[in-house]
Amino acid sequence: MRSGWCLGGALLLAAACAPSPARTKVTPPGSARASAVPHALVIDFRDGTPAEEVAERARRWGLPLRFNSVEGARSGIAIADGVDDVDAALARVRGDADVEEAEPLVQVEALAFTPNDPEFGKQWNLRMIHMPEAWDISHGKGVTVAVIDTGIAYEDRDDFVQVPDLAGARFVEGYDFVNDTTHPNDENGHGTHVAGTIAQRTNNGVGVAGVAFEARLMPLKVLDRSGIGNSADIADAIRWAVDHGAKVLNLSLGGPGYSGVMERAVAYARSKGAVVVCAAGNSGQGQVSYPAAYAGAVGVGAVGPDGQLAPYSSYGEALDIVAPGGNTRLGPGNGILQATIDRSDFRKPVLAEYQGTSMATPHVAGVAALLFAAGARSPDEVERALYAGATSDGAWTPRAGHGRLDALGALNALGKTAPGVDWTPLVWSAALLALLLLSLQTKVRPGFLNVLLNPATLLPLLLSTVGLWFLKLLWQRFIGHPPSAAEVLSLPLPDWERILFGRGRLASPVMYSALVPAVTALVAVKWRALRPVVAGLSLGFSAFLLYAAWAKAPGIAYLPFTFLARPWLVLNGLLAALVCRAMLRREARR
Repeated sequence: MRSGWCLGGALLLAAACAPSPARTKVTPPGSARASAVPHALVIDFRDGTPAEEVAERARRWGLPLRFNSVEGARSGIAIADGVDDVDAALARVRGDADVEEAEPLVQVEALAFTPNDPEFGKQWNLRMIHMPEAWDISHGKGVTVAVIDTGIAYEDRDDFVQVPDLAGARFVEGYDFVNDTTHPNDENGHGTHVAGTIAQRTNNGVGVAGVAFEARLMPLKVLDRSGIGNSADIADAIRWAVDHGAKVLNLSLGGPGYSGVMERAVAYARSKGAVVVCAAGNSGQGQVSYPAAYAGAVGVGAVGPDGQLAPYSSYGEALDIVAPGGNTRLGPGNGILQATIDRSDFRKPVLAEYQGTSMATPHVAGVAALLFAAGARSPDEVERALYAGATSDGAWTPRAGHGRLDALGALNALGKTAPGVDWTPLVWSAALLALLLLSLQTKVRPGFLNVLLNPATLLPLLLSTVGLWFLKLLWQRFIGHPPSAAEVLSLPLPDWERILFGRGRLASPVMYSALVPAVTALVAVKWRALRPVVAGLSLGFSAFLLYAAWAKAPGIAYLPFTFLARPWLVLNGLLAALVCRAMLRREARR
């Protein structure tokens, strides 16, 4: 019986690990002549047919046959050009025992969508990020992008006019936070220029093209005619955007002043599943502006057509990626060309070249929309694809972030950028466990393996340090795109609230504390079976929190001063370790 179970288990394991069968495809009806190269044919001889035999057939058939490439000696693929009557030649060739296939030589071309917008040729910026190739994969359809700026020239109303190249673009309800109206029209031109780069009407025979031209634009006006606004309006607009369905937020604005109100708004948007893309600033200095420097924001720097960081672009630790922003120092035609309105007369549509990190930011926002439309389900997935697909020399740098935006690279990276598992907290756990066990008296000290190999201890330890990281991978392998629950379970327990953890980001003091171990320990005082579980959970929390403090983890939200973050993590890490020790002692004395 046991051997039967073993055999059955082996068969099940083999079935689970076997590669899935290829999807069956049906060749649609068509003709090679639809794109045939004139007076040319291709013959696929039996693999390994010697060159002498090919030459003999060429003489017999009266065709100028030659191997197509150096691979021909193995593949047997030969071509003939300058053939007067291709049909007659094919009739002579077909039927030969050594010929596996004979047909007209077919011409193919790169499937790169080239719009018919007359000024597209001047948009070096879109070619730099490989938009023609990326458009073969995604147009951003169905994704709402909020443009939090000076408004958009999207309607003919009173003295306001719609930019002709935005006619037919998709708009959703917006709001004017400057004047408190439901008509966020543009009086400056900045917001319209930005919106055009994101989702300008494309392939309409008018003007220029946009990155995600099937996305929906949400105009939110927070800057007045002179381009000035305040943190309250911006924070309100950020929250309004995500509460009304925006998945991508573009903020081509910023300044040196920190605002906790605005930072919390960015964190709110991120917690709701939106990507917040912000301009790094135009100071030319090594300090990224706010809101780009906030937790959860994607900070965007600018490069010129030469691919170099533009002289005006800010850079620094909070820079995430760079994108085309223009450099007019190189002469005319080196800015970002877009349809907008005349700054001196907002009733006059124009095509204008602007430069700045404001112009770089909508490129990233547009590609983020392409990624959501292509199947990305979270800000994490979008950012990983953006960074993995970027053109770079490798490691992150303060002047280029993760590299230069590449739309095609990002789309190709989508689904292939699952983050590696950071085992460091688990290593910390092992070290802490050794210390805790050595601190116990010899007569009550349990064996190391008894603790580590107890499933009741090991499972909560994994949950609280590295998470069930394999769950998401298995779901993708055998079922498809994982649901939100699987994605959450793949995270360490303190990250289950989806509050990001890392450089410069905020964390919840409720989750990043000893509260969860302490509460479960109170229950375990009565329920003895829970003590191994609480021991593993507490050990994991302790290691996670102490590692976070050691790695200079972010400030904790709601604390009055950011310098209290590391003491908070250390204190709670030690408290969680004491809870683990208490559970180990009680379990050992049973």
